[in-house]
Amino acid sequence: MLHLQLAGPRLIARSVSLSVSIAMALCLGVSPVVEAQEDSYDYFSANRQLIRNGVQSLLTCNGLFTSRRTLEQVFEQELAYLGDRVLGDASGGPYTVYPRERAVSVGGDDAGPAVISAFRKGIGCVVMAPDMSLSDINSQPVLDMPYPKIDPQTLDWPNGDANAVMPIPATINADALKAASDWAFNRSTEEQDTLSLLVIHQGKIIHERYAEGIDHTTRTRTWSTAKSIAATLIGMRVDSGKMSLDGPLGIEWAPRLSGGKDPRNAITLRHLLNMSSGLYPVDSFNMEYATGSGLSYWAGASSVDGARNRGLVRQPGSFWDYENYDTLLAVKAFKNTLGSQSAYLEFPRKRLLDRIGMRNTLLSTDRFGDFILSSQVYTNARDLGRFGLLYLNNGMWDGERLISEKWITFSRTPAPASKARGSDYGAQWWLVPDSRKKDVPADAYSTAGNRGQYVIIDPSHDLVIVRRGLDYGKQGFNRWDLLREVLKGFPE
Repeated sequence: MLHLQLAGPRLIARSVSLSVSIAMALCLGVSPVVEAQEDSYDYFSANRQLIRNGVQSLLTCNGLFTSRRTLEQVFEQELAYLGDRVLGDASGGPYTVYPRERAVSVGGDDAGPAVISAFRKGIGCVVMAPDMSLSDINSQPVLDMPYPKIDPQTLDWPNGDANAVMPIPATINADALKAASDWAFNRSTEEQDTLSLLVIHQGKIIHERYAEGIDHTTRTRTWSTAKSIAATLIGMRVDSGKMSLDGPLGIEWAPRLSGGKDPRNAITLRHLLNMSSGLYPVDSFNMEYATGSGLSYWAGASSVDGARNRGLVRQPGSFWDYENYDTLLAVKAFKNTLGSQSAYLEFPRKRLLDRIGMRNTLLSTDRFGDFILSSQVYTNARDLGRFGLLYLNNGMWDGERLISEKWITFSRTPAPASKARGSDYGAQWWLVPDSRKKDVPADAYSTAGNRGQYVIIDPSHDLVIVRRGLDYGKQGFNRWDLLREVLKGFPE
């Protein structure tokens, strides 16, 4: 009998003297053991090349036409985290910018498949399939929905931007607050690149600071901070009785199984929001830029189809595993309750963004019109400050309840499966881990996105902190350390 031992995610038998080893083992009357070894060949190299081109295409498109930054700034900051994978530089390379079409194409010929991303009204840049051309841009989704007519510059904060920054209260140590700000901006490594910092106390901005080339109107990508926005929209549907935390999701799984019940039907919305669906993991095993959600983020694939096409490998709720696809499945279940594409696209603006003054926020979709609310949102620091205030105020805005206190409690309750890692995750929100509860308030919680996107809420100090970054390399900016530093200026 031939026994194979697994070593890593792939199985390959040793080729050197294999037949001799087997023959000797059989002669000795024992079962030969063939150890597996890691296959050094990257079978996903073509995917990685495609996704590399798509990453650069989409980030450049959004950098130019959503953030309204220069090409030099895009290469210096937006693309910095790609390292030596970046194609060309600001002076040229295997890419083309189309100002009239507001589009960017990256790749072609020896650089791999060309990927085009194009800015679409009300949505931001959409990445198209590799076989699409400029002539396909007009077929991509748009959100042609007028904004409220009131000029935000004439409205007081937080609904608008007038009188936004107030003097630091006498009870707060201004020097300590400045020191915390310097701590955030003057990092010991260039890889931690702070763009903006807001400190909001008792509903007022008491500190606001931006890096050179950035101001209060500059939109940048939220990355996974978008997950907390997604959970808010979903919570509104749960509050209205249109969705259930523990009822059927209504997801049509792929592939369809015949001859019995699909075990994936045991997955609930609670499992998805707690990052414990039990579905086959993709993003956690060095495959984020090779397959899975990476193809929908950067290569024009459907964010829904990929999310539905995963098998169950664990009991739902039993194991915490951070997966973009879990969020995207929850967003799909949310979409299914809204009846029409227009109702779906307009819901975030009508029910959340316009109501709390988030006029600089764009929720992007894939080319099929599905929100990529696991990552693809572009906004500025003040809009995220407004979002944080909604939670700090227990779901109330201008005397109107937008989110129930019950939903906020659920958002802040540790996911059962996160206990093994310090109970640091709720429902698309991050919690203070057990190891930090001695030096920062235990009831604080936070959004978190790649490259340093944080909205920190500290109810015990009536405080919201927003930090936006374009970190790269090892990154490592610690939001709980930032909260600790800011609190040095607050009275005991």
